[in-house]
Amino acid sequence: MADNAIFLPALAMAALTFVVWWRMYFTRIGQMKRERIHPQSVATSAQAAAKLTESRAADNFRNLFELPVLFYLALVVAAQTGLVNATVLALAWVFVALRIAHSWIQCTYNRVIHRFYVYVTGGMVLWVLWGVLAYGLLRE
Repeated sequence: MADNAIFLPALAMAALTFVVWWRMYFTRIGQMKRERIHPQSVATSAQAAAKLTESRAADNFRNLFELPVLFYLALVVAAQTGLVNATVLALAWVFVALRIAHSWIQCTYNRVIHRFYVYVTGGMVLWVLWGVLAYGLLRE
């Protein structure tokens, strides 16, 4: 297995974050232009929440800095401790796929129950990944 294979899922997550960031940018700028919202009138999060009604991409962008932080750390732990194997790599890619699905749901039709199922499944995959890493670290 290539030494850097564990960082490919991180690259995919960074790409997803970049795509959501662009969607947020264009959505917000579009609404501000359409509704003639002056940038200074949304200078704080409270002001933005009151005036910018289309928040799906912004909500998802923030969400990409919650559980994924533990994901990125897990990849670094796996790489630094030599615990990269097919199981760890598969779990990493499943997490990425679920995060892509979560972002797609939230940024498009935003059905909460669908988003919830994908989120919980992704969380479980992340905890299993950490369990595999913990087992590998503790058995040495």
